[in-house]
Amino acid sequence: MGGIAAIASAAGYRVTGCDANVYPPMSDQLKALGIKLIEGFGEEQIKLKPDLWVVGNVVTRGNPLMEAILDRGERYVSGPQWLAENVLTGRHVLAVAGTHGKTTVSAMLAWILESAGRSPGFLIGGVPVDFPVSARHTGGDLFVIEADEYDTAFFDKRSKFVHYRPKTAILNNLEFDHADIFDDLAAIERQFAHFVRIVPQSGLLVLNGQDAALERVLTKGAWTPVERFGVAEGWTAGPAAQDGSFEVAWRGEGQGRLAWQLLGEHNRMNALAALSAARHVGVPSGEGIQALSRFSGVRRRMQVRGRAAGVTVYDDFAHHPTAIRTTVDGLRQRVGQARILAVLEPRSNTMKRGIMKDALPASLAQADRVYVYSSNLGWDAAALFAPLGASVRCIDDVEALVSAIAADARSGDHVLVMSNGGFGGIHAKLLSRLQSAAAA
Repeated sequence: MGGIAAIASAAGYRVTGCDANVYPPMSDQLKALGIKLIEGFGEEQIKLKPDLWVVGNVVTRGNPLMEAILDRGERYVSGPQWLAENVLTGRHVLAVAGTHGKTTVSAMLAWILESAGRSPGFLIGGVPVDFPVSARHTGGDLFVIEADEYDTAFFDKRSKFVHYRPKTAILNNLEFDHADIFDDLAAIERQFAHFVRIVPQSGLLVLNGQDAALERVLTKGAWTPVERFGVAEGWTAGPAAQDGSFEVAWRGEGQGRLAWQLLGEHNRMNALAALSAARHVGVPSGEGIQALSRFSGVRRRMQVRGRAAGVTVYDDFAHHPTAIRTTVDGLRQRVGQARILAVLEPRSNTMKRGIMKDALPASLAQADRVYVYSSNLGWDAAALFAPLGASVRCIDDVEALVSAIAADARSGDHVLVMSNGGFGGIHAKLLSRLQSAAAA
């Protein structure tokens, strides 16, 4: 919604916005654009008298402002519908869908197109390091969008991505998530099948060839050419060298060597997806590889927030067991035998409900110590992690958590904080505590 606000502002609309909690980097970005942020959903905001209310999917019936809008019969629309009708119509939309990696792949793809001089518009669910904003409206013919399967609004329970009508669609992977709106994996596969149905036969589906769930989606009907990645008959990534570089091939034919700083097999797969989609709109794979060699990543994706007392503190958005595992494993590849202190906030609705909690201990196996923020969980974190012994601590207060980590950390350690929220400003608090301890 913050990205949509930025696009609307760039298109010439006067925009205001409200939310229960606003935090960086999006809050900083919106303020820099001159967009007024209002804390909370007070009914008094009806006095703003906008021409149109654009409603995000966090808004439910019973929300004071939404109830006032409904009572007065004012005009409202969902964010995805507004975007589709006012920005995406008539453009070549490149949509990136999947349980994991949507933000990173979208940022990679936008950067490749930008480097090729195509000046794409984009809407990304995070802030790419290579762009000053997460959303941009250029008026050009290409638009890259992070295509989320979460529902659209309380009045439109379709997945958001069915509004976007892409011509190039990346299906990166598919696992069960969003247990608050989907009963099982089959229900999510059904939404992906709806998404596939709207991609024209002149378009392209870029598919993770290693993902069985995505292959099941295609059996429900596909009318569009498919390029797979991660399999020999499609795009492949060779093993990573010590410096992280790897060979890229298309159907066994070498396309070039990608030298970059990103970690992990998941990012090599992400790169293949972006290269395939970019080639579909005319960017040669060699040119795409050169662009990705300069790709700086996305904020809150293994982002170094600072160093204090010889301890490096990272921020990462990982909140699903698979993403947590790949993030921790990627850091282990980078730091070797150095200690990793993994800090986890199980904040998503799925995690709070404990739907996939049993996978969490294994996902953190490469960490030397684990700290779990256990407040407001619907399950017993201490009992779940008890078999791992003293290497895991479950703490339900952020200040106490900071104290525990700071007391355990020593020079040379890497503290990896994983959350899909603000986590009470834990990064700055921890760096400050470490700095103070070092100065004492």
